[in-house]
Amino acid sequence: MAIAGIGDTVRVHYTGKLTDGTIFDTSLGREPLEFTIGDGRLIPGFEKAVIGMTTGETKTVFIAPEDAYGPYLEELTADVDLSQFPPHIKPEVGLHLQIRQENGSFVDVVITKITGSTVTLDANHPLAGKELIFEIELLEILP
Repeated sequence: MAIAGIGDTVRVHYTGKLTDGTIFDTSLGREPLEFTIGDGRLIPGFEKAVIGMTTGETKTVFIAPEDAYGPYLEELTADVDLSQFPPHIKPEVGLHLQIRQENGSFVDVVITKITGSTVTLDANHPLAGKELIFEIELLEILP
């Protein structure tokens, strides 16, 4: 029986959960996820979990923030005065925005707090700082 290793292209079904049981993503009910182990498209902990699996095997893995989306970084938050927002944008907690940086690139942020005339923007990944639990089923190792 084949064993998944670096460089193999695999198809998996997965369900990702937080430690409180909240499901944040799943491939169930959709096409399986297909990726090449080691190509860096997925979080490192997920790729590491698939290495050594055999076709048909299912496993549950706990992935620390360092092997997922990294730690939550306070320096990726900023307080901005409400007057900085264009008139057509009504700031609300949970609103996702793209902010143009000085170099012309964009960064995704979410409004996490509004206090008086101060709006807090957060550029951390929504899963940063969180331990993740994945249930993974290796469906096939492609030739």
